[in-house]
Amino acid sequence: MAEIEIRLPKMGESVTEATITNWLKNVGETVDMDEPLVEVATDKVDNELPSEAQGVLVKKLFEKDEVAQVGDVIAIISTDGESTTAAPAAEVASSTNAPAAKAITPSTSATNGNATTAEVEKSGPSGRFYSPLVRSIAKQEGISMDALETIDGSGENNRVTKKDILNYLENGPVSATTTATETQVPAVSNANTPAPAASTQPVKATPSISMNEGDEIIEMDRMRKLIAEHMVMSVQTSPHVTSYVEADVTNIVMWRNKVKDAFFKNEGEKITFTPIFIEAIVKAIKDFPMINISVSGTNIIKRKDINIGMAAALPSGNLIVPVIKKADNLNLVGLTKQVNDLAKKARNNKLSSDDISGGTYTVTNVGTFGNVMGTPIINQPQVAIMAVGAIRKIPAVIETPQGDAIAIRHKMFLSHSYDHRVVDGALGGQFVRRVADYLEQFDINREI
Repeated sequence: MAEIEIRLPKMGESVTEATITNWLKNVGETVDMDEPLVEVATDKVDNELPSEAQGVLVKKLFEKDEVAQVGDVIAIISTDGESTTAAPAAEVASSTNAPAAKAITPSTSATNGNATTAEVEKSGPSGRFYSPLVRSIAKQEGISMDALETIDGSGENNRVTKKDILNYLENGPVSATTTATETQVPAVSNANTPAPAASTQPVKATPSISMNEGDEIIEMDRMRKLIAEHMVMSVQTSPHVTSYVEADVTNIVMWRNKVKDAFFKNEGEKITFTPIFIEAIVKAIKDFPMINISVSGTNIIKRKDINIGMAAALPSGNLIVPVIKKADNLNLVGLTKQVNDLAKKARNNKLSSDDISGGTYTVTNVGTFGNVMGTPIINQPQVAIMAVGAIRKIPAVIETPQGDAIAIRHKMFLSHSYDHRVVDGALGGQFVRRVADYLEQFDINREI
């Protein structure tokens, strides 16, 4: 019998695992080549995975809501159209998990003298489900089922996620000498740390929320939870400072109005203000390369490429940040094509993990919503982000050969938030001023 193993493919440079969110085929059903087989969710994006073979789905090695690692066998397809028996399927699952088990044992003995190598069951005494990834980490680190049951899970139905168990390990697992009194303290109060360390950790009080008649409880979807975690992490990581500059973009507005029809006719693309803003930001980054950095501990990583992320709205109302790679190598036409292509993918939920990874600087257009300015939160691990506000017609004083005069001008605010650990006010302020200068100096007679 010919059987094909369907493995979880690599879905981006930093993606190592994915959650099975929905099987699109049931065991025994026929699957065509490249037909969507399963839906998966990473910490960046949701994807449909196509089948790599034509045949009959005979085995699912991961159930819905379980987490698989890149390279794991997630399903088996028989090209003969016959079902495997239970024994061979079990052997496949065993052989798939065997290397991981062998690799875990030495690590466990090396890092935890009292660690147990006993298998962690899929469900605990409380009935709570534990994913393969969480069970693997628990086995590797010698975390018993009793200890797992004490971890406050942030997932659906109080499920323990990878982040929860890693936070548990970082704060210090419950040792053999931990007293019964200590283990009864809720996990949020860092009761899992030894007594001296626990005294240095502030207890995070959760506000009590009262419900009134007619109130509705709406659970966050998966992406909203990820966005919430990412925003809180960013504020806790980087001390944010925001500088503001008002830019006169009259030349840009007049130039775009003049060329937009010809641009569409020649290039088949609509030109918006976004690629023009990105072009100015790229020029300013070349002038101030220490904006294009990341922080790793006490080290500064200076990025070679300029990869600009642009916040885009999804049909669900959530925001996502697709990335224009090597934006410094693109002219205005190339930037326009990239902006339009990524925006279209976002609207149609077609973004891949690679489309939203690798950003080194981000721009968000709050003017789309009629806002004149905003205070954006840095998209970690970057150190700066710019919000561009709505373009408004306002009366302004301009200099003419005959003296000062009041005229109607198109103006907008630029808001530049930056990480004050590594970007001081002088650099942060000079950078946003330079972006404004490039916008104001735009050549109204520019040729495409």
